[in-house]
Parts: sequence; structure tokens; C-alpha cells
Amino acid sequence: MNALISATLRAFTDPGLQPTRLPTPLDTLISHLQSLALLAARLYVAKIFFMSGLVKLRDWSSTLALFSDYYQVPLLPPVLAAYAGTAGELVIPVLLVLGLAGRFAGAGLFVVNLMAVLSLPAEDLSAAGEAQHLLWGVLALGVALWGSGRWSIDRMVLNRAAGRAR
Repeated sequence: MNALISATLRAFTDPGLQPTRLPTPLDTLISHLQSLALLAARLYVAKIFFMSGLVKLRDWSSTLALFSDYYQVPLLPPVLAAYAGTAGELVIPVLLVLGLAGRFAGAGLFVVNLMAVLSLPAEDLSAAGEAQHLLWGVLALGVALWGSGRWSIDRMVLNRAAGRAR
């Protein structure tokens, strides 16, 4: 059971640092550029969703009305969807910025983004809005697939655990 829990935790917190077969200087450069790109993706997507969560929080009665009358969230009652969506938009971006459970946070924002798209009436999603959601989804999915990179708490935890194992 401990092995399963440990493997699951590693999968959700792996910073995405696979060794390559490139010459060391090039490998180091690419590793830093990958981490910079992952950091930029994390910060950008986190800002978008966190700001959206703050808007919902500022006018909670309007948020509840939107979830009751406008958004068509599948499988959830409107009030629960409003709480879950707002909580996801406020908590998961913090994890993403910190790079804490980065894969989980990337997957979480991917799901929040997908639910946002699915809950909008089709006629109200413009081509520009669709493109934005697609970009946010791809960036969140990238973090979910490749991890947080070297500039993350996940990496610090991995380094600390490797130091104890020696």
C-alpha cells in the first residue's frame, strides 16, 4: 500500500526532469529553457483563472445567478458547481504558481477550463473565446504532462528527498 501511495505522489509531483542524450552544455541550456517555458505557462494560466475566481467571489449573488440561470454545468447542481468552480479557480492557481503538486494542478485547471467551455451555451462561445480556452487548456495540459520544471517546490522536494536517500 505504501508503494502505491508513494508512486501516486511521485506521479503528481514529478517536476518533469528526464535525462537526455544531448551534450551536457546543450542539455543544461534546454533544461533551463524548458523550465522557463513551464514557469511562464504556470504563471500565465494561474493568473487567468485566479482573476476569474476573484471576480466570482466579489459578487457572489451574481455568480450564483449565473450558475443557476446561464451556465449549464453537467452533473452538478448549480450552487455546488458555483462553489466548486470558484474554489478551483482560487486554490489550484496558487499550487500552480508555487509548482506544488504541479502535475495535479495542471490537470485540475485543465478540467476547470474544460468544464467552463462545456457549461457555456454553444452560441455564446465566440471564435476568440474558443481560441483562448484552447490556449489555456493546452498550457495546463503541458504542465500536467511535463511537470512543473526545475523552478518549483516539487523540484525542491525531489532534491531534498534525494539528499536524504544518500
